[in-house]
Amino acid sequence: MVSIYQKEMAERFLKLHHDPEILVLLNSWDTGSSRLIEACGYKAIATTSMGIAASLGYPDCEVIQLNELIGIVSKIVNRVKVPVTVDFEAGFGKNTNEIIESINKIIATGIVGINIEDSIDLNPTLIDENEFCERISSIRSLSTALGFHLVINARTDSFYTSYGSTKEKLAESIRRGNKYREAGADCIFVQPVAEKEIIATLVKEIDAPINILANPGIGSGILPPSVSELQDMGVARLSMGSGLMKASLALIKKVAEELLIKGKYDFLFDTLTPLPEAAIAYKMAIGLKKYK
Repeated sequence: MVSIYQKEMAERFLKLHHDPEILVLLNSWDTGSSRLIEACGYKAIATTSMGIAASLGYPDCEVIQLNELIGIVSKIVNRVKVPVTVDFEAGFGKNTNEIIESINKIIATGIVGINIEDSIDLNPTLIDENEFCERISSIRSLSTALGFHLVINARTDSFYTSYGSTKEKLAESIRRGNKYREAGADCIFVQPVAEKEIIATLVKEIDAPINILANPGIGSGILPPSVSELQDMGVARLSMGSGLMKASLALIKKVAEELLIKGKYDFLFDTLTPLPEAAIAYKMAIGLKKYK
């Protein structure tokens, strides 16, 4: 049963993709990171599949069990007051029927949006685009049957996995993006792209809101244009993917190595300075304080 509250949250989240202001998402991986991000003033929470998996000691690409993911997502949804969208990878199923069954379960947590991608384990050969369109159409039919609008962010990995030239990857991304939109997707996610000319072409040629990723941990390592530049270019949605989680793990590694090898605490103290700010971040993560 989809509640009135969930329906309203879904409508709010969908509208954010069509507002003049770009939707910026700083992806979270657990309840604490989600509440901190919300308290900083973000309008929605988007999870990172890699971040959630890493928090449990798993690699990415659906190694995590669906019931484990559902447990984490349920806690996030129950502790924040903004729309929540989930990185659902390739759909947690071997075929359309299994994927629909899995999505029905994740919808029951109270989420209002999903990412779904057209690669399996980042294999260079993408899922057949007609088959992927069938999946999107079936997800849209499920959403309609439940009486609410699940926001579908369809990700094409043409740039991420393909061995083709940049021109070929761009053409395939545009073709797939438009087909996914026609099948029922609300937003098209193309990653990793950072060059202004490519992003501008995607915005122009794909008849849908476009999601761009800012994550230097993948692809060329080049960051895309600034938020204001992307907004001026017509990009509807910007997400950070696993970047924040990786940065957190990198900090832990630096602190651990410095303490073990040098017997010093500089990295840790630098991060905790000033101490009052660190205390505020903790309070924001447990829901005791907002940034503004």
